[in-house]
Amino acid sequence: MAMKMKLVIFLCFLCRGVAPASASGTYNVMDFGAKADGTTDDSQAFLAAWKEACNSSGQAKVLVPVGTYFLNPVEFRGPCPGVQDLTFQFQGTVKASTDLNKYKQTHGWVAFSHVDRLTLTGGGTFDGQGAVSWPLNNCPKQKDCTPLPTSLSFVTTNNTFVKDITSMNSKFFHVALMNCNNFKGSGITIKAPANSPNTDGIHLEGNSGVTISSSNIGTGDDCVSIGQGNSFVTVSGINCGPGHGISVGSLGRYNTEKDVGNILVRDSTFIGTLMGVRIKTWANSPIQTTAQNITFANLIMKNVGNPIIVDQTYCPYSNCDNSVSSRVQLKDITFKDIRGTAQYKEAITLKCSKGFPCQGLKLENVNLQSSGTQSAGSVCLNARAVYSGQVNPTPCN
Repeated sequence: MAMKMKLVIFLCFLCRGVAPASASGTYNVMDFGAKADGTTDDSQAFLAAWKEACNSSGQAKVLVPVGTYFLNPVEFRGPCPGVQDLTFQFQGTVKASTDLNKYKQTHGWVAFSHVDRLTLTGGGTFDGQGAVSWPLNNCPKQKDCTPLPTSLSFVTTNNTFVKDITSMNSKFFHVALMNCNNFKGSGITIKAPANSPNTDGIHLEGNSGVTISSSNIGTGDDCVSIGQGNSFVTVSGINCGPGHGISVGSLGRYNTEKDVGNILVRDSTFIGTLMGVRIKTWANSPIQTTAQNITFANLIMKNVGNPIIVDQTYCPYSNCDNSVSSRVQLKDITFKDIRGTAQYKEAITLKCSKGFPCQGLKLENVNLQSSGTQSAGSVCLNARAVYSGQVNPTPCN
């Protein structure tokens, strides 16, 4: 009997000690040397856990337990050919290095790249510790600048699901999606002060099949910015503020840009933002591109500076070359069921390109009242819009 008991104990020890990685598919960063003391660099432990998970088979999970971790720049890179589904169960808080010299050979702080079927979830927080770096950001004043690091990037991923994570105080963008297919994000919380420069909540470039929903975003720049090359993007259920609203653009700045199409922004609320929904394109575009089938629908504006903007003379600097009109062709742009209050006089601004005038510009059931001392009004340039239902303030052409 004693020998049998020892054999059972030994076999149970094997079950717990030798086979858990392959049996359960869970790779705990603490088992790879993470200290979780908030000061020791845990980057190598995170990368080691990722490597083991990526090289495994079936379903794999990287576990980051509750705790505070310090990370220098890391890239969790695929492909992971044997893995059917890879979950990054992120329950802790990670803090970024404030030493910008650490980022010279990288494009950001935490990146997931070239991986399929990734899920990032768990309620954890990415703390970019950006306040130290914000005074060093010269991009708001200088066109040819060097951007600060983005906090969380997804690069060339497929079938990605992000849920219930928080990003706070990024140095530059909070979250960036670059060349991804089939990305779904929900329950995302993004927090930064209103005066934090270029801290876009979620920025998109070159993606297809993106859904962002049910998220709370407050930043010093756009809550969501949809840049060049994006198609089939839906943004819904966003509480935006503070920030600059939700934008398509800016577009028409570089000679490598691709068309934008099939964009839907709906069922969202803007609270105290500088702008509401906006399309912005640069004048003097180096190439001709098209942005089409863009709809903004069922939106609430609460004391928003300028709720509706089409600006094809976009220039955030003191001087821009506006000698040639924007070569971004806007087609089939719809603003519908938008209501609330505007802080400034220009509640509706429609400034289209003289050389490539907007086509199919529509406003339907728009009711914007002034929250200030001046009556809400409209401003138009090279714009011929079709209006239906109630449109307030009085439309212009």
